[in-house]
Amino acid sequence: MPRTPKLDPQLAESVDEARNALSAVVPADTVIGEHLGVAAEADRMVTHRFAAQEHGYQGWDWFVTLGRASRSKVVTVCDSGLVPGEKALLAPEWVPWSERMAPEEIAAAKAVADGAHPQK
Repeated sequence: MPRTPKLDPQLAESVDEARNALSAVVPADTVIGEHLGVAAEADRMVTHRFAAQEHGYQGWDWFVTLGRASRSKVVTVCDSGLVPGEKALLAPEWVPWSERMAPEEIAAAKAVADGAHPQK
């Protein structure tokens, strides 16, 4: 069973560093919302999440992953971006077109492929 990583106190307290890192890569008019929390990803690596207030992204969160080397006090930005939160509106799982077609559509498509003209 894998070991659960411990939350690094220095990285967990680096909320301002995470917010500043995100501010540096998003458009200037982007509003970065409240800090939603921090989670340990690995030893000396955490992910901070912030509420996204982008039009069309309700329920999504900004994230910034921070890390540091062993015995180092230097905080490094590893990654940042936008991820769906628990209440985010997501597209349904993709289904191939052949599985979405009604039986009569499949028959018409086969008829056309076989050289027949579709009935109107």
